[in-house]
Amino acid sequence: MVDGLIARGDRVRIIDLVPSPYLLPGEVETAIGDLVDLDFVRDAVRGCDAVVHLAAVSDVNEVVLDPARAEMVNAGGTRTLLEAARLEGIGTVVYASTIWVYGDRNGEVVDEDAALQLPTHFYTATKLAGEMYCTSYVELFGLDCRIARFGIPYGPRARSATVLAAFAMEALRGEPLTIHGDGSQSRRFVYAEDLAEGVLATLTAGMRGRTYNLVGDESITVRTIAETVCSLIRPVPIVHLEARFGDLRGAEISGERAARELGWKPRTSFREGAARYIAWLMESSGAPSASAASAILGIAPAVALHEPGEL
Repeated sequence: MVDGLIARGDRVRIIDLVPSPYLLPGEVETAIGDLVDLDFVRDAVRGCDAVVHLAAVSDVNEVVLDPARAEMVNAGGTRTLLEAARLEGIGTVVYASTIWVYGDRNGEVVDEDAALQLPTHFYTATKLAGEMYCTSYVELFGLDCRIARFGIPYGPRARSATVLAAFAMEALRGEPLTIHGDGSQSRRFVYAEDLAEGVLATLTAGMRGRTYNLVGDESITVRTIAETVCSLIRPVPIVHLEARFGDLRGAEISGERAARELGWKPRTSFREGAARYIAWLMESSGAPSASAASAILGIAPAVALHEPGEL
């Protein structure tokens, strides 16, 4: 997201608990502090034209281990940020939500107007609370909030706990890939650079109070992810374990509104994005360089927003 904003000439300020590991010190203005501290957040957003709210406890395992912290950050932090935006007169707030709010609809096609069920997972509950706070601030205070429901992000810089990242590391070590359940759970993944473009489109072309699904155009099962990793890295055994409680099978999420109103569609197929991620992972782990990895995997190098060494 920061790369995309800088590339189009925007002045960017990052608000986070820690400095970005992908930027040189001082390369981008950064405010270090806690999202739930209203005074800090007010100071941090002061003078900004818009805020893109991406902060959350997003690892569902961490949410289960510490639901109180997840609620404090995901729901409480969103409330704090909205209040800071209201008090400081921020023009636009884009809130990053999740397609998990649609629940387990077992292949049903849903769009942004679908009635939402009570969430069964606490992570979903916290993100849905953030959506409700956004809607309230639109109606009560006239704040320009737009909600972007993300598909499952993947690609370079992904957290190691995400499914593609975990499978890739296991395959690179020659270890079996473990799947909870039969692997038929499907997700609408979205490549990181495509998603950043979708958020930019929401910021520039979205409408106040509007919700947009930013999703890939393929439904990918967990089994397909494992098989893709095996074909791109090496064939390793795929082991099935007991299904996890609350693991959603996934709905078919429509991205038609984003295409129609924002002019945004994902450009990267899952296999292409997975290959780019694996090439980045091999390079960043001290294995073959990106160009060598691309040759090994039989793909063309991705077009980067920065020259090598800048990040």
